[in-house]
Amino acid sequence: MASPTLITPTPTPKSLTPIKPKPTAAAAIAATLTPPTTATPPRRREFLSIAASVVSTLVPLTPALAASDEEYVKETEDVINKVRTTITMEKSDPNAAAAVADLRESSNSWVAKYRREKALLGRASFRDIYSALSAVSGHYISFGPTAPIPAKRKARILEEVDTAEKALLRGR
Repeated sequence: MASPTLITPTPTPKSLTPIKPKPTAAAAIAATLTPPTTATPPRRREFLSIAASVVSTLVPLTPALAASDEEYVKETEDVINKVRTTITMEKSDPNAAAAVADLRESSNSWVAKYRREKALLGRASFRDIYSALSAVSGHYISFGPTAPIPAKRKARILEEVDTAEKALLRGR
């Protein structure tokens, strides 16, 4: 059973006396070798908050805009042409693997550049070319760069590319 002094609160808490270690010879030598410091070193949190405030005042926090409308149209047309030439290549073509690698690189950069643009997300051209790039990339990732695209998938990709190109011409 607990004693009554542990249950009843005291009006003011008593401060604990610090425990002082016993002086040893090594501690005495270390104390004489190190100079006393009066200022405390800055803490990591204080340093990071100061650094963050300095960086935020120097670097503007504006969102990165991908590009102008003309640049979007030009790059999308380039990607469309690469998709058409790559998926119409013959399986035995020696440049097929290089063309697939080039298509994957350009499609990855196109997607990385434009998928965060809120103004482009609603466009029909963006939706169609994004879907076509996803189908082409998924095929080549799953089956390898020399595997031919099945006829139904190829027809669907070409149809999406055609509609994306028409939408680009209309400014959509």
